[in-house]
Amino acid sequence: MARPLPLQDDGARTAAARADDAPGGFVPRVRHVPPAQRVAAAARLVTAVAVGLVMMFPLYWMVTLAFSPNADVFSRELHIWPSSWSLDNFRTVFGSFPTATWFGNSVVITAFVTVLTVTVNLLAGYAFAKLDFRGKGAIFLLVLSTMMIPVQVLMVAQFRLVTQLGIYGTFWAVILPSAASAFGIFLARQFIIAIPDELIEAAKVDGAGTLRIFLQIVLPLCKPLIAVLVLLTVMYQWNDFAWPLIALKDSELFTLPIGLLYLRGQYGADYGAIMALALVSITPIVIMFLAFQKYFVQGLARSGIR
Repeated sequence: MARPLPLQDDGARTAAARADDAPGGFVPRVRHVPPAQRVAAAARLVTAVAVGLVMMFPLYWMVTLAFSPNADVFSRELHIWPSSWSLDNFRTVFGSFPTATWFGNSVVITAFVTVLTVTVNLLAGYAFAKLDFRGKGAIFLLVLSTMMIPVQVLMVAQFRLVTQLGIYGTFWAVILPSAASAFGIFLARQFIIAIPDELIEAAKVDGAGTLRIFLQIVLPLCKPLIAVLVLLTVMYQWNDFAWPLIALKDSELFTLPIGLLYLRGQYGADYGAIMALALVSITPIVIMFLAFQKYFVQGLARSGIR
């Protein structure tokens, strides 16, 4: 006697039909998302977009004033979109002031400071993370304690130092005092300490020295860290204003942040030209951050900075 087939509901028959039609009989399982989770995800997305728009509005307002022919920031009317696009402010910036020279000075100083600072921070971070020497913990705490000292307190000592060295008024007066960063050393140490000691021990067994281990074993693993250090150093040095203003006395050696002062007159200021020069100043930083954003986030995450 034939056994009767079990009854199937419509959902089971539909699933069976999909299984027969799918290649190999595989049916992808669709995850059911509760309505509360969908609402929460939509709320987070809307909040993120709103916060992003609020944070981007000052940049948009800078661009609007930079391309407006007659920028008036004190007008009662808020012009979200310029009435006409014009390059007059950029012609004023590049025609009446040595903006190209200031831009080149900023590039030279930032490049030298970045190479020197990143090199010193990596070497110091490697020493504090993987080398054993007397007083390592005390010296590291001393380095960290310098982060609590305001920069303005050190300017008098730095000024006397560069004056006695005979480099006052030159690029070296700005470059040498920035040869290391306490935060950069801390960041490098936190990143390198996570590298397995077995790699270093294996290299020592093969006869590699300390410098060779650093160059061939540790340094190739520090690409995210290098990206973070480069970005932080470039952003800080490119926007530095107070110390270059003190250390540089020749206007031909000024950087872009100092050049912004020249756009402010005694009885008024050309805000359109100021916004144009500010836009020229921040464009390289924005492009660099967008290009290396992935490495920046990865380096911070792997360094233990939350």
